[in-house]
Amino acid sequence: MAGYLRMLLGLALLPACWAFTRVMIRAIVIAAEGNNAYSPEAFSLLGGMAAFSLCWMALSHPIRTYVLGHELTHALWGLMFGARPSDVKVSAAGGSVKLTKSNFLITLAPYFFPFYTFVVVLVAIVTYAFYGSLPFLPLWMFLVGFTWAFHVLFTLQTLTRRQPDVKLYGRIFSWVFIFLANVTLLLVFLAAVTPLTFVELGSLIVGRVLTTYSGIFNAAISLFN
Repeated sequence: MAGYLRMLLGLALLPACWAFTRVMIRAIVIAAEGNNAYSPEAFSLLGGMAAFSLCWMALSHPIRTYVLGHELTHALWGLMFGARPSDVKVSAAGGSVKLTKSNFLITLAPYFFPFYTFVVVLVAIVTYAFYGSLPFLPLWMFLVGFTWAFHVLFTLQTLTRRQPDVKLYGRIFSWVFIFLANVTLLLVFLAAVTPLTFVELGSLIVGRVLTTYSGIFNAAISLFN
């Protein structure tokens, strides 16, 4: 029964995926129109993403590194929800971690939470707190772009294969939630580093979601009248 409810919820959230996609496009346009779009930091971010993309195409994939980040993400999110992680295993064939409790956020976290980007940002925050400034900001942005591309490309590759994590909560619900969570994280990042404000972002999201669902409702009413 729970599986059918999750499937129905996933189907109900499909229009939200379209709404969030439109918000993401609009947010990128706003970011590109700002003065920061031509800053060294912006080029460094894009350069980092391009650099890992080239590595992805030209070199062998660092599977063990991905698996390590995957299992540590399970462990990190488990800790946030009060679980005790143990017995982390990592190999090129896969990995595992034991947790005393779980939920869908803990299970799906590796597919929407860029672990290595989180590490880069955390180190940057500690550096800023220690020195009172963040030296070599373009380098930090390059690392953010590099690790974020790592997350996106490995996530796309992983989701094309059978994943017990995804199967556990149903493919439709899992894929929809993973997409929305990844887009939301990108939108939050854009609001944090570009002229797009969080108030404007919230307004865009609410407006697009309401417009999308009201359009579907009106179309359904017209169909049955």
